[in-house]
Amino acid sequence: MEGTTIHDNCTTLLGDVTFQFTSLPTIDTSLYDLSSEEAAFFKAEIGIDDDEGLKRHILEVQAKAYKIAPYPCIHGFVFLRLNISSYPVYEHILKLGRERPNAVLLDLGCCFGVDGRKAAADGFPAKNIIASDIINEFLELGHELFRTTPISYPGCLLPGDVFDPEFLSIAARQNDVSSAPAIDLSSLKSLNPLHGRISAISATRLFHLFTEDKQLHLARALAGLLSAQPGSVICGSQIGSPEKGMVSANISGSVHQLYAHSPETWSSLWDGEVFEKGSVKVETELLEVMIHEVQFFMMRWSVVRL
Repeated sequence: MEGTTIHDNCTTLLGDVTFQFTSLPTIDTSLYDLSSEEAAFFKAEIGIDDDEGLKRHILEVQAKAYKIAPYPCIHGFVFLRLNISSYPVYEHILKLGRERPNAVLLDLGCCFGVDGRKAAADGFPAKNIIASDIINEFLELGHELFRTTPISYPGCLLPGDVFDPEFLSIAARQNDVSSAPAIDLSSLKSLNPLHGRISAISATRLFHLFTEDKQLHLARALAGLLSAQPGSVICGSQIGSPEKGMVSANISGSVHQLYAHSPETWSSLWDGEVFEKGSVKVETELLEVMIHEVQFFMMRWSVVRL
């Protein structure tokens, strides 16, 4: 959820996408719907065993977040989805956490940091996970959602704007494949000290919030963070299209326009434009999905250094 936010009673700006409403949608609890996997995960991590108790707790946190920024992903409970564990490269990411010394996972545009919590629950060292979002209050609500403290959950919470060069500048891609020494993530004020040091980056529902030019800028910025060691990976998902271009979407009663890549243009962006041709393996998958009875093309993808 990176990008600026401006909202009044009828308009919310998320990244470069403007959501316009005749009136701001009120919270609709009927949209609350957890899969069996999600319910089991949240019960285990939060420590609430019964369904109604879990729902009450999540609704309390949702209400606080919606007052901070009335984003469609908050209104529609999208923040509860376990995204990273659905990616084909997920087991590879967990293996990096187990086997690569000082491997770091960055969950970017993460809202409450649910995907980072999922990776930690599945064995990626929590102290080496960074949850980053432009809205610091969302990151803090992550502790409230999971009923943790910085002591009980040592993951790094790092607020910042990925288009602010003081937070994330574009750096030359790294070619040094030697292991980097450990860094104290708790001391970070920006992502810039991590250029060439991150083993895995997850960017879920992030790129489609920006223009075509900004998507390329962000891709180059993330490439500069990625370790040159073979197997280092950037992955994510976003609105896609069989043909690149502007697409219309209706979310929570707001019709808006956003720029979507096709699998072919997304692959060529990473393999040949952002990275030297042949130095990475790009995999994409375009899926038709239904979200609250609205159909979308979602593109799931990964970029792995060879």
